[in-house]
Amino acid sequence: MMPRNMGSLDRVIRVVVGLALLAGFFLNTTAEWRWLYLLGIVPLMTGLAGTCPMYSILGVNTCARR
Repeated sequence: MMPRNMGSLDRVIRVVVGLALLAGFFLNTTAEWRWLYLLGIVPLMTGLAGTCPMYSILGVNTCARR
């Protein structure tokens, strides 16, 4: 399992953005490019998991340091 590299605020923002995009998928049923709302799965899952593969590649860590 990958180590956590996201802080609390980062995780909350990702979950909110992911849920908003997924809500747009279900609420905006007539949109031509509706499937793009499904990209909300990515920030939702990384926010829930607490780890971001792109952060690991770039060496970014937003966790509070002790």
